Amino acid sequence: MTTPQPRWTGVFVIVTTPFDASRQLDTGSLRATVRFCLKAGVQGVVATANASEVAYLSDAERRTVAEIVTQEARGKAVVLIGVSSSGETVSAEHARHAAETGADGLMAMPPTFQRASEAEIRRFYTALAAATPLPIMLQNFSGPGGTPMSARFMAELARDIERIRYIKEETEFSSVVLSEVKALAEGHIDGVMGGRAGIKLLDEYRRGACGTMPACEVADVHVALWQALEAGDAARAKYLYRLMLPLLVFEGGYGPAIYKEVLFRRGVIRSPLFRQTGGRILDALAHAELDDIMADLAPVLTAT
Repeated sequence: MTTPQPRWTGVFVIVTTPFDASRQLDTGSLRATVRFCLKAGVQGVVATANASEVAYLSDAERRTVAEIVTQEARGKAVVLIGVSSSGETVSAEHARHAAETGADGLMAMPPTFQRASEAEIRRFYTALAAATPLPIMLQNFSGPGGTPMSARFMAELARDIERIRYIKEETEFSSVVLSEVKALAEGHIDGVMGGRAGIKLLDEYRRGACGTMPACEVADVHVALWQALEAGDAARAKYLYRLMLPLLVFEGGYGPAIYKEVLFRRGVIRSPLFRQTGGRILDALAHAELDDIMADLAPVLTAT
């Protein structure tokens, strides 16, 4: 039996991976990013996930990032380490390292290089669960590298693999799937979180989401929004959500270019450079749009 742990709730931000002018890992800026998130009041930090540009990190870099994030946040927030990879052998290695480093839990998508069958996905999570005693958050993702799973299949996995305690739901119809999997997996999971920058958080919260997992560039605003929801202050929650929505929509098209530019503008990291390919470069007009968005957000941003 797994040892009971406090339930994971609230804002669990994905920590971006800062690079220097040569696009090498900037460990100083990484530590500063974690400290910014903690100062914002997040309940959890997540390293080496999609918004961390994990697909563009070497295995050695993944281990370094996991170690630094855990060192900075352990005992101050829940620490989850993303261990998604092309298969169970690599993911199990990252899981064992996360446990040795002192992480509180793991998060993993199904095998990422090719879309796996349900039998292969089951084998993957079974192997991951056997690698460490850490609880697992199953990540249901429909973007690049993702293999969307049905609510029925996720509930079966949670029922059959005891270490799967949470689900991060961020597929196209995430709100409906969240409701379905909560109902089907009742008694076998401790909660479901939303993703995709928190763009559907108001709906997800009504459906019983235990938290949200956005990128970290406006962690302070996400925390304020969650606090308003928990306090039952619907007016404040709607105000913050609508104020933040243009940024969430904008970052959906640019990804790390936006996360890092905002962190750079806020003085958290030393360079906004990223490795992710796909031509998502901020030109002059994109910078102008971001200027307007950040000006609107300024009244609710806290000091960094």
